[in-house]
Amino acid sequence: MAEASGGGGLVDTVGAFVPGPRVERRGAVAGPLTGLSFAVKDLYDVAGTPTTYGNPDWARTHPVAAATAPAVQALLQAGAFLRGKTKTVELAYGLTGENVWHGTPVNPAVPDRFPGGSSCGSAAAVSARLVDFAMGSDTGGSVRIPASYCGVFGVRPSWGSVSLAGACGLGPSFDTAGWFAARAGVLAQVGEVLLPEDNPPGAVLGPLLKVEAAWINALPSTVLALAGPLQVLEGLLGRALGVDLAPEGLGLLYESFRCAQAEEAWATLGSWVSATAPSFGPGVRERFDAARTMSAEQAAAGRAFRRVFQARMKALLAGGAVLVYPTSPAPAPKLTSSQADQNAVRELTMGVTAISGLAGLCEVSIPAGRDGGAPVGLSLVAAPGRDRALLALAVRLAETLGLPC
Repeated sequence: MAEASGGGGLVDTVGAFVPGPRVERRGAVAGPLTGLSFAVKDLYDVAGTPTTYGNPDWARTHPVAAATAPAVQALLQAGAFLRGKTKTVELAYGLTGENVWHGTPVNPAVPDRFPGGSSCGSAAAVSARLVDFAMGSDTGGSVRIPASYCGVFGVRPSWGSVSLAGACGLGPSFDTAGWFAARAGVLAQVGEVLLPEDNPPGAVLGPLLKVEAAWINALPSTVLALAGPLQVLEGLLGRALGVDLAPEGLGLLYESFRCAQAEEAWATLGSWVSATAPSFGPGVRERFDAARTMSAEQAAAGRAFRRVFQARMKALLAGGAVLVYPTSPAPAPKLTSSQADQNAVRELTMGVTAISGLAGLCEVSIPAGRDGGAPVGLSLVAAPGRDRALLALAVRLAETLGLPC
């Protein structure tokens, strides 16, 4: 943990927190999270403070929050100490972690690379050990990718399992809460507070399914970095069986996700964007322009494929099977990467993150390897409603790998 500053707040060595006065709230005196500190992505409301959603025009045109988001309130009631609100990509629409208004957080694991977004500040705060855990949100990979890039544990829970009341939306049928932790046990502890009981309760996970296309999609060096951890996981669940989730190709998963989610993003935020004409940083305006001009036919095709894919995943995972693949196909892009290079990485990445995104699955990213000195995560994925069992498996794997628990 970082040393406290003279004012009682933390010394933010990596620029993880939103600029300005620190938002702090003490938790209940006793509870399952007593003694733990946390931060929240600046799209969750905290009563009496602004929610900037990463953009000064959003902050200017929205009132101070009148109430605290229920998920945040649950953490406070469980005894955790809120130490601040963390930076996000503008309107949560991006995967690198860049924010030209608030500053891009430093990736503590590899300072010359992006931290990943849009939950960039939360991942950086945990990676720098400023807090024990931090809330983010995940629509297209915004918890899983920064977890992989910053070398921390991260979970995207089953869609709808954790309340997003009091949180700014982007694509409501894709948006999930999510959180990061430096230790696997803390990741699971937070789940005990926020998650409903598994359905069915006490289900045993297995067999292990290796998603071949996702491994082929990754850089050879990333595959090599995760080969050992995969073998360790096989020691827990048995030899992995290769599966082809999408004979249509990961490109169609990405395109279907992109089109369906863009339609929702414009339906959710388009009226505000049109009325306000906000200033946006690099890439964000282009994504909203693409959402605005998305054809009804493209969006309908994306939604239709999503229904097919959801049914496919429901059948495949109903018995407790666990998918395994690299969380990201490569380490974090370097800060000097061109916009074109960043977009190329985004497409490769979202073809894989769309697996859970389209089907509403729960996914845990484990900081299992390093590629050229940079962290890369290994993802475990299970059917909706198996979140607690998946977190328990992540703890077992972390213990076996000798990772922080």
